[in-house]
Amino acid sequence: MSLDWGNIITWHNFLSVVDIFIVWYVLYRLITLVKGTKAVQLVKGLAVIVVVQIASSIFKLDTVNYVVNQIMVWGVIGIIIIFQPEIRRGLEHIGRTPILGSRSQMAQKTGEKFVKELDKSIQYMSKRRIGALISIQQNTGLDDYIETGIPLDADITGELLINIFIPNTPLHDGAVIVKDGKLAVAAAYLPLSDSNIIPKKLGTRHRAAVGISEVTDAITIVVSEETGGVTITRNSQLMVDLTREDYLKYLRAQFVPETDIKTSWWDRVIDRFWKWGSNK
Repeated sequence: MSLDWGNIITWHNFLSVVDIFIVWYVLYRLITLVKGTKAVQLVKGLAVIVVVQIASSIFKLDTVNYVVNQIMVWGVIGIIIIFQPEIRRGLEHIGRTPILGSRSQMAQKTGEKFVKELDKSIQYMSKRRIGALISIQQNTGLDDYIETGIPLDADITGELLINIFIPNTPLHDGAVIVKDGKLAVAAAYLPLSDSNIIPKKLGTRHRAAVGISEVTDAITIVVSEETGGVTITRNSQLMVDLTREDYLKYLRAQFVPETDIKTSWWDRVIDRFWKWGSNK
């Protein structure tokens, strides 16, 4: 029995696949939006109501089915009223989402902000000789080391990084690990290197930075508490006592993508219309 590909690969079937993919993507985005918010409890409650409705239909429980239907009908209005702030923020988020060539510009702004926050914390700690160890995940996962730390899952700000490494606080001893644009954990343990290339004047933080660079491709920043010097390691390379100009140049090269995309006049018109009324 042979397959008739002419009947399988049709325009209607293609549109059906696209239709399913769009619905799947929208559901996925909704799940990621409500994850970790109070809306999760609402979703659980809706799931219970749906199960009760299905059961009442199967077992012919007309009264229960009627009550559940009324709850679902009026519940939609209740959801809109209760979650009005969340709905508004979601629509604003959609309105701020870049289209066409703006995605590369957004990536550039995100990278610049990341480097700016790192620089803010490095400058503060370097001048006051506050020791710091910040490891930024690249292609190789750092999950084994993330498990040794204290979970944060926080936005990256210079103030938070500074506060973490203030001496004699619960989180200052160990490494901060950055994953997917978030401060994943603090007080994590990194493997110490036994390499002979590490100058003896450098301490445990530097050995940990070299150690993680030997087993992963993570970019690790060290601020020395003895000298205030800034060191960066990656792929077993040790860049010691970098000036502000040097480390900013390196970090921008790693985290700020270049934008050389030429957009058409039509794309620029759409983009200008999309940004109309925006403060950003």
